[in-house]
Amino acid sequence: MIESTHRPSQVIIDLSAIEYNVKQELSRLNKEQSLFAVVKANAYGHGAVEVAKVCEKAGATGFCVSNLDEALELRQAGLNLPILVLSYVSPNYIDVAISQTISLTAPSLEWLKEAENYLTQTALTNPLSIHLKIDTGMGRIGLRDETDIALAKELIVLSTRLKLDGMFTHFSCADTKDTSYFELQQQRFTRAMDIFSDIEIPYIHTSNSATALWHDAWCSNVIRLGDALYGLNPSGKTLELPYELKSALSLTTELIHVKQVSAGEKIGYGATYTTEKDEWIGTLPIGYADGLIRKFQGYHVIIDGQYAEIVGRVCMDQCMIRLSKRYAVGTPVTIFGKNGELENTLDDAAEFIGTINYEIICGLTDRLPRYYLNERINN
Repeated sequence: MIESTHRPSQVIIDLSAIEYNVKQELSRLNKEQSLFAVVKANAYGHGAVEVAKVCEKAGATGFCVSNLDEALELRQAGLNLPILVLSYVSPNYIDVAISQTISLTAPSLEWLKEAENYLTQTALTNPLSIHLKIDTGMGRIGLRDETDIALAKELIVLSTRLKLDGMFTHFSCADTKDTSYFELQQQRFTRAMDIFSDIEIPYIHTSNSATALWHDAWCSNVIRLGDALYGLNPSGKTLELPYELKSALSLTTELIHVKQVSAGEKIGYGATYTTEKDEWIGTLPIGYADGLIRKFQGYHVIIDGQYAEIVGRVCMDQCMIRLSKRYAVGTPVTIFGKNGELENTLDDAAEFIGTINYEIICGLTDRLPRYYLNERINN
């Protein structure tokens, strides 16, 4: 999808906020711990390469991504720190990973067998760096059965082509007040570690943002900083942050059309909004094709330091807002972020449509250009 740079709708990323958030977490770590920046999904919609560069300068010592292509994007941009692909990669692409010094997740005993078989049939001389994933209760990928974990250990020990650089899990409830399931996952991961107790593994990591924030980065010498990296609370509004984070992302646009509509007129598809009196209606050049989904009908954007309600259904490329008075075409409008004394936080927006802040920022499409404040950080 091509960026729409010839219209005023845009995502603004403050790189200094990301730098600040990295340093905040680093200040809490001991000398044995390091931080990997999670820049998957285009850095949660913030721009993977730009974010990775500022994270490296701020002190991150590695990156986590979701798939092999995301890792290759970082390598092609000249980023040479360790990279771990957190999700499944077909053993057919092992040669690519080795050639670019990219670590892969070993998600199952079957995958390990396929990887070993692939390596024995090639002329590759360098080993494949792997991180063994333990499924302690998320139910996605990873080894769950202790027999399989023991067999995986045996295979890895006997292999001359698989290099075990890490073992990890992912907590599903580290951001909730009830810690009972978190504790169950802790117990399961401890048993898995016991199986490998006689093997030195460089990286042990259980700590996503929530675990780092509220559970002292349990059992981790690597912290996988994701949502918090971008200044967001992984729990939404459930738990209070233990330290300050700065939100890095704003979404802004401008009025492109303003008109006065008589009382009793309908606005938008489905005629779902009726003016109660003569009203000033403004049109914004942004819609659900940009990630501002239809559930945002009734949400308040900010113009001139005042709230303005989205009225009528959000269209694919436009939406309408009710204005307090006539404003000139070109007047700035803030959808997410600060405007005057008011702020629309991503948690407020997520609460309004019944989701989480992650989904909103990842849903902002590539049609929206990303512009960066404080780019000197990356120069």
